Amino acid sequence: MTAVFAITASRIFDGQNFHQDAALVIDGSKIGAVMPQSKLPAGIKTLPVGNGLIAPGFIDLQVNGGGDVLFNNQPDVTGIETICAAHARFGTTALMVTLITDVPDIRDTAVEAGCQAAQDAVPGFLGLHLEGPHLSVARKGTHDPSLIRPMTEDDLAYLETKAGTFGLAMMTVAPESVTPDQMRRLVAAGYHISLGHTDSACAVIADYVDAGATMVTHLFNAMSQLGNREPGLVGAGLSSPALHCGLIADGFHVDPVTMRVALAAKQGPAHIFLVTDAMSTIGTDSTGFDLNGRAVYRRDGRLTLADGTLAGADIDMLSCVRFVHERLDQPLEEALRMASLYPAQAIGAACKGSLTAGSDADFIVLSDKIDLLSTWIGGACVHEAKAERREARA
Repeated sequence: MTAVFAITASRIFDGQNFHQDAALVIDGSKIGAVMPQSKLPAGIKTLPVGNGLIAPGFIDLQVNGGGDVLFNNQPDVTGIETICAAHARFGTTALMVTLITDVPDIRDTAVEAGCQAAQDAVPGFLGLHLEGPHLSVARKGTHDPSLIRPMTEDDLAYLETKAGTFGLAMMTVAPESVTPDQMRRLVAAGYHISLGHTDSACAVIADYVDAGATMVTHLFNAMSQLGNREPGLVGAGLSSPALHCGLIADGFHVDPVTMRVALAAKQGPAHIFLVTDAMSTIGTDSTGFDLNGRAVYRRDGRLTLADGTLAGADIDMLSCVRFVHERLDQPLEEALRMASLYPAQAIGAACKGSLTAGSDADFIVLSDKIDLLSTWIGGACVHEAKAERREARA
């Protein structure tokens, strides 16, 4: 494609509104404009997609793996590239590669890989999400309890030094292992703090929101629940206008009825946004993998440890969008926002999540049946479904 070109479609969703018979003008790696096809400048190079729907690319703030790579098991640039490419096949144009609780050496190696990926501008790499090890053993989920520990001054000093070197920085922590003062220092250094894997009371959560926490990790899972006398982290997340809440919409982690209640209850301006919590199985026919020396089994859309504990998710973002739209009866535009605009707002990625002039040219083309036709990052096509089908026939 030339530096400036246009893609025409029967519908374009810009993150807020639909435009009929419109054109998306791409200027290098940025969005130039969304305009009626009839208003396109004469002579501009155009790519028609007919009845396709153009929408902002998906943004996933919790991706542990993909393409047969689990970041904990391959914490290097090649691992990051593989994970990003695997999820691009399902419409994700920006993601936070997530490191699950591990030993300090693995953390340090992962951070250095993130630094290199940021320098190399790996397509789709938004930054690192460090999920642990500073969590609560009581709400460990699939995290190895022997590796969970309180944050030390050495941990904090290391994290402060590395902030800003590996793209955007996100951490999931629990009040049981991190003090409010430590959190304030992390926030001051540039980390986006998400609360999760905690059994803390709602009043305690309020103190951490005051200290700078802005997100909740995989709402309802591995946290204190909403009760009649104790609202827990679930109640805090839904009632706080400052807490953006990630949600795994696979039908296994959270019941659809509970999801509908949460969507109706959430107080803004923060929103519930979609995350996959995807593991290495995405884009593969693998039957399982190892995490911290423990076997994880893939069966019937679920990933579990031997004892049945859910171990991440076996779902891509496009499937989450379909679930929210078709099973939860959310309008398509809201399902798309939950996978693009809302996570961009949660992580402070102002140039992503919408198709407005000056935004990054990260977008997808969908069919009228919500099948993915192509994925574009920075104005370049990184995946085309037709090409994939041609390879399969060959």
